[in-house]
Amino acid sequence: MCGHDERAWFVAAVPGRSASNVMTAMEALKPASVRQSQARNGVKSAHLNRRKNRGFVRQGEWFFVPWRNLRVDPLLVLRNEPMQRSGGKPHRAEFGYRIGGETVYVSRQYPNGLTAEQFKELFGERNRNRSGFQVMRRNARLFVKGCISHPDHKTIVLPFWHRVEMNTESEAPAMRHVAFLD
Repeated sequence: MCGHDERAWFVAAVPGRSASNVMTAMEALKPASVRQSQARNGVKSAHLNRRKNRGFVRQGEWFFVPWRNLRVDPLLVLRNEPMQRSGGKPHRAEFGYRIGGETVYVSRQYPNGLTAEQFKELFGERNRNRSGFQVMRRNARLFVKGCISHPDHKTIVLPFWHRVEMNTESEAPAMRHVAFLD
């Protein structure tokens, strides 16, 4: 699917085979949790593809699903938290809170990350030299609030916590060899 967002042209790979028009392609790019939030919040069909409705707020490839009652430990809240696909410019959240996910070791040679087991297998138990590797979390759940900014998009303000969901573009066959890391 091709289009023009707030400031720039974009291309998005659409998963599945059922997208036959723009409306069905845009729905196919929404994760199940976003579609469930639309239904739960009674979003009318005329509002489904707006950037903001009662079920979500969208900025580029990111959907923000409301979690009004989320309670977080203030000591675990991150400031200026990036949200980024591999190779893209990061979107930044004023406040972020991450939970869960898998620890991976990322380097130029292993941009999609190695699990702890893969790292150990390659470098051995004793060779724990991590130079050139950055420890990151893969598939962590991210919640954000405050100002969400990106150079290609209008800044949005989320007054309470929202769960971050990326569009389903990564599920398209053309995207099967790409990993998204935080």
